[in-house]
Amino acid sequence: MAIEGSKSAASHRIRLGMVGGGRDAFIGGVHRIASRIDDRYELVAGAFSSTPEKSLAPAADLGVAADRAYGDYVEMAKREARLKNGIEAVAIVTPNHMHYPVAREFLKRGIHVICDKPLTSTLADARKLAKAAAASGALFVLTHNYTGYPMIRQARDMVASGELGKIRLVQVEYAQDWLSENLEDTGQKQAGWRTDPARSGLGGSTGDIGTHAFNLASFVSGLQLEELCADLDAFVEGRRVDDNGHVLMRFTGGAKGMLWCSQVAPGNENALKLRIYGEKGGLEWAQEDPNYLWYTPLGQPKRLLTRNGAGATASGQRISRIPGGHPEGYLEGFANIYTEAAEAISALRTGQPIPPEVTFPGISEGLAGVAFVTGCVESSRRGAAWVKFSNYLRP
Repeated sequence: MAIEGSKSAASHRIRLGMVGGGRDAFIGGVHRIASRIDDRYELVAGAFSSTPEKSLAPAADLGVAADRAYGDYVEMAKREARLKNGIEAVAIVTPNHMHYPVAREFLKRGIHVICDKPLTSTLADARKLAKAAAASGALFVLTHNYTGYPMIRQARDMVASGELGKIRLVQVEYAQDWLSENLEDTGQKQAGWRTDPARSGLGGSTGDIGTHAFNLASFVSGLQLEELCADLDAFVEGRRVDDNGHVLMRFTGGAKGMLWCSQVAPGNENALKLRIYGEKGGLEWAQEDPNYLWYTPLGQPKRLLTRNGAGATASGQRISRIPGGHPEGYLEGFANIYTEAAEAISALRTGQPIPPEVTFPGISEGLAGVAFVTGCVESSRRGAAWVKFSNYLRP
């Protein structure tokens, strides 16, 4: 993987398009930065807004030619598929309800998709998108960026190699405070769509950050969820989606888990934390201090493992850019997903197999995330009843 120095980037960058991500769009800017950190992509086209006129301004800001600034994603998909130097991949950074229709148009034309999470706003759309991705043959990448943190890759290695023994407990939480008041009624754009079930989907905090927490717990532990029991609340008066959720989880093999997601917890900015405990030891990681991983072998003192430090695993080292002691975090984690995707796309360009070390969330993780949200909402509506997770994964 060409993290250091981006050895193959300048010779043949991947031609990237973007749908969404116009002026003042936070996540669009994050995706653009992530795509360029390792110099593997060139943004050449976009439907940045809902009309050609509105799309022209951000296109000019970004150096995208006016004739490749679209006001309609369908027109963009059709024209770019016909162009000799049309886009090879598209980044989808729209509100959740648009993920499915946009991705479908590009997938059916063989254009690779890099999509923000969650996969879709409804389970029905998630199932249809999974079928569309399978039929397309194009790559589908979901940007659960926390799986791109080096110490998360190290934690995953340690669990998989048996250093913790059989896993017993998985504790994950993602707490924020930015929606503690009725921000959506002030005209704040992010709060507006994230609390609107027509655009965000059934889940509020469960869809926005709970999916990240669930994905991270699954990625590191390697466990399959069997059943869940959820108690969701909308504490802010008038809010139409949950802003806090407590979820109990039962995994295949007997492990138990707890997940807490909240956007009404004052004092928490982006407090994603993961703890995993097995028969022989435990691991603790916090996103706000991402270069450190605490490891406690049973009966021994707690040990601090550091990014690119002594004891670093190969999978963590290959996605680190700089020596230990220099912080890497959110943007670099996002960039790692983009660069993993670039490695896969580059292999497919030449008819080569995707290197086995390349790792990124895809359509199956996306479907699992939407199934998780749907299961949580149904469980909570039924008085926190236990529901079978597999029921939501069926075609």
